[in-house]
Formats: sequence, C-alpha cells, structure tokens
Amino acid sequence: GNEDLPKAVNITWSSINFKTILQWQPKPSGYFYTVEIHGQTSDVKRKCILTSETECDVTDVLRNVKETYTAHILSVKPVEMDDFEEPPYAVSEKFTPYSQTVIGKPEIKDYSQKGSKLNVVFKDPLTPYILPNGSFQSIQDIFQHDLEFKLYYWKDQSSGKKDVTTKSHNFEVSVDSGKNYCFYVQGIIPSRRENRNGQESMVLCTSVGRSILDEYGTEVFIILAVIAVAVITLAVVLPVVLCKRKKARNARAVREKELLNGV
Repeated sequence: GNEDLPKAVNITWSSINFKTILQWQPKPSGYFYTVEIHGQTSDVKRKCILTSETECDVTDVLRNVKETYTAHILSVKPVEMDDFEEPPYAVSEKFTPYSQTVIGKPEIKDYSQKGSKLNVVFKDPLTPYILPNGSFQSIQDIFQHDLEFKLYYWKDQSSGKKDVTTKSHNFEVSVDSGKNYCFYVQGIIPSRRENRNGQESMVLCTSVGRSILDEYGTEVFIILAVIAVAVITLAVVLPVVLCKRKKARNARAVREKELLNGV
C-alpha cells in the first residue's frame, strides 16, 4: 500500500533573489513525488506533480513573499492519485522568502575616479517576478527601505579596507588623488538576524596614474636600472677606447714614417 513507499528526507530550501528551489532525497524508483505548498493564509498549491526528480522550482507559488510556507512532499504511485487514501508525505521546515532568500550580487554599471573622488554606479539584482508593465521586479522594489547597499573600498595593493552605505544606486567617496583603488558592492538587510549580508559583486580596480612600476613590479625597475648603467658605461668607455686606438694608430704612423726616412 501507500505506507510502504519511502518518504522524502533531507528537504532543503534554496533561494536567491526569490528564485526558490526545493530539494530532497532519495531518487524515486517505482513511485513519484508530488509537492504541495502550504501557506499560513493561502490555499494549498501543487507543484511538480508526479515527478521523478528530487527538486522542484516553487518560485511562482511563493509570490506572497512575506507569507510563511511549508512543503509537503508526497510519495505516490500514478494510479493512486485519485484514491481517497492519503499518501505518505514528509514536511519541510518553515520558509519565509522575505526573511530567508539570499540577496544576490549587485551589478557594477559604471565607475570612475577623478581627482580625489571615486564614483560607483550599480544595479541591484532582479527577481523572477514580473510587474504589470512587463519588467522584472528588482530586489529593492520588494525590500524598499529594509535594503541598503555597502561599498567596500581600499587602496590597490593595500589591506586597509573602508566602507560606506547607501540606499540609492550610486556611491561617491573621497580617496587619495593619483592612487588606485579596488572595491566591491554588497546588499545588506540590517533588520535580519540571519542572512543579513548578500553576495558580493565582482571586485574592480581603477587605473588612474598607474606607473610601470605599479603594473610590473620591481623586476622592471631592476632591468631598466641595469640597462641604464650599461648605456652610461658604454658612453664613457667607448670614447676612451676609440681615443686610445686613435693615439695608437697615430704613434704607429709616426714610427713607420721615421723608419722610412731612416732608410
């Protein structure tokens, strides 16, 4: 009967920017899974009906992101879907998208360093949810004032890191003129107790006033110094050698002339 079917185990929620995947084990053999999403105030919704997979994208049924959900993963045989007997099922831990989804990487759109000002413009991540105008809702559309962004920046080849926070999409910070800086941006939700910090954007570096020494290190400096010494040495030694050779030629010519006159 139904009770002989294995129940799902190791059920986990994986959610980034509100795209939420439910995963579990084991791989079914001779039976299937059906996922039921139960909300505190919403109707039960079924997803991935009669699937032989061990994961299910449940993003679209978690649209009410502040709702708390549990997933029931039913172990079923196809012919028993319409039976009145309840199939065995396993229940997941509770999941609230608003407080548990991970904030993804911000995208750096533009940056510049002019004089003593570093400007960084970025874009917050998009969610899978579509607005009435057809565009995708951004993370900031959903979190609004609960979300802020932090810029971490430091002098290139230095370990001293500074940070500044904004709720807009750009930063302007004071830096040392002529020095190169590296930086990244990260979304943060201060009100959370867990998952406060989002994923970090890629690290980028400015390239103003970058010298050959900055680019290639002391090896190039040493090579250039050796070349300079060689050039200077050649400039000093070569005239001396040429002068001595000229004097030697003149002396030889004088001796030859004297010998000829003597004869």
